[in-house]
Amino acid sequence: MLRVDLNCDMGESSPLWSYHIEKDLELLQYVSSVNLACGYHAGDPETMKTISDACIKSNIAIGAHPSFPDLKNFGRTEMHFKPGQITEMVMAQINVLNTIVQSMGVKLHHVKPHGALYNMAAKDDTMAKAICKAIVDLDPSIIIYGLSGSALISAGAAMGLETCSEAFADRTYQDDGSLTHRTSSQALISDTSVAASQVLRMIQKANVVSVSGKEIPILAETICIHGDGPNAIGFSKEINQLLIQNGIGIKAKKVEIV
Repeated sequence: MLRVDLNCDMGESSPLWSYHIEKDLELLQYVSSVNLACGYHAGDPETMKTISDACIKSNIAIGAHPSFPDLKNFGRTEMHFKPGQITEMVMAQINVLNTIVQSMGVKLHHVKPHGALYNMAAKDDTMAKAICKAIVDLDPSIIIYGLSGSALISAGAAMGLETCSEAFADRTYQDDGSLTHRTSSQALISDTSVAASQVLRMIQKANVVSVSGKEIPILAETICIHGDGPNAIGFSKEINQLLIQNGIGIKAKKVEIV
């Protein structure tokens, strides 16, 4: 039986837009893992606690969503730091959430970088290794989520971490397997049926069609659904139901207690 993880970025309380935690909590019924903002691009401890508690009750895997220190631009500004500094900033963010979930009796399941940190680490070996070092130093049983075929996945595997290759429901792809930059008018997929069909193709055929029409091989172990979209709930529900209708199980890699 085919199986996939559906992950969602959550807890992103931010002054850049109106945030409603109720929406995140409603989304939980359609996903199997979440990535919680840890304060550097958005989020706060109280929000982390509330969503973590709800996840534990629903057996949903909890992951950290570290970012560059960029509240002003929601972590989407490219920044340049020394490898040791990147390791320290990622470690600091993971520790905040890890302390919270451990106090609730569960383990942190994974780490998925956010925004510019994620995109840069997909291509930059040094940055990818610096992020993975933070995980290895804290708890090498934590999974690293990264773009399928990226430097982050390669670095994680080389450093002995379990990896989870990510694909995107609502983003388009370039011929090299990278995501179309958000500044492009073609970057986002707004049609729910098109996004759902792309997800099904990535899982069943292990490829995705690029913006130029080329079939690109892809390993989709986890599918990202963005929780901040205007139709995120309907979007998540349709993808969830399509997978179930096609006999595809929805489950994170592992969920463990402390």
